[in-house]
Amino acid sequence: MVRAPFQVLIFPYLRVRPLDFEYAIFRRADEGYWHSVAGGGEDDETPLEAAKRETLEETGIQEDSAFLKLDTVFPVPVTIYRDSQLWGEDLYVIPSYCFGVLVEKDPITLSKEHLEYRWVKFEEAHRLLRFESNKLALWELDRKIRGLGPRDS
Repeated sequence: MVRAPFQVLIFPYLRVRPLDFEYAIFRRADEGYWHSVAGGGEDDETPLEAAKRETLEETGIQEDSAFLKLDTVFPVPVTIYRDSQLWGEDLYVIPSYCFGVLVEKDPITLSKEHLEYRWVKFEEAHRLLRFESNKLALWELDRKIRGLGPRDS
């Protein structure tokens, strides 16, 4: 398996009531901060295939769940990846593609990458997430699934 030069970020979400959602966030086992599901592509995977695999590996959420590709794509420096030298000296950043995945109930089974997870409202998730990129993707997901445009209040 060869690491592909892209990353994926995925937020599982749960419909509590019509237009009322909760989002799963995860506390990393190695550094203790809160974030979404995340991981890298492998071999010839597309970003969607990588998102489905990573979500299954980290949460147990099945690959046939309803995934929503977001517009949010953010750059990540290659230097944070152990095997980035395989991509050559001309590549400085890789894209991170973002997704949401609708779940019908709380089926999450944590991988060893996480200490715990929580289902939280948008405001709490936004407050707890460490990275602005995660916050931006969550904002887009929240607006889209609630049927709001980018400027709706």
